[in-house]
Amino acid sequence: MIEFSKDEKEVIVSKLQTYFSDELDQEIGQFDAEFLLDFFAEEIGKLFYNRGLYDAQTILESRMDNIVEAISELEK
Repeated sequence: MIEFSKDEKEVIVSKLQTYFSDELDQEIGQFDAEFLLDFFAEEIGKLFYNRGLYDAQTILESRMDNIVEAISELEK
């Protein structure tokens, strides 16, 4: 499960409350928003985390390829 700091949690909960109010025309309390955040963090968070790792790996592989090419050019 993804853990958020107290400050991060406050910001996310506020954004959830704003979203529910603006987009769904429903009020959601602090407790319900925190519960929803905990659900997302536990059930969906790992998917976002893994996607971030995959994206980082792709970028690093690309940069490593560039480094290998640069070294090859220096060897010639």
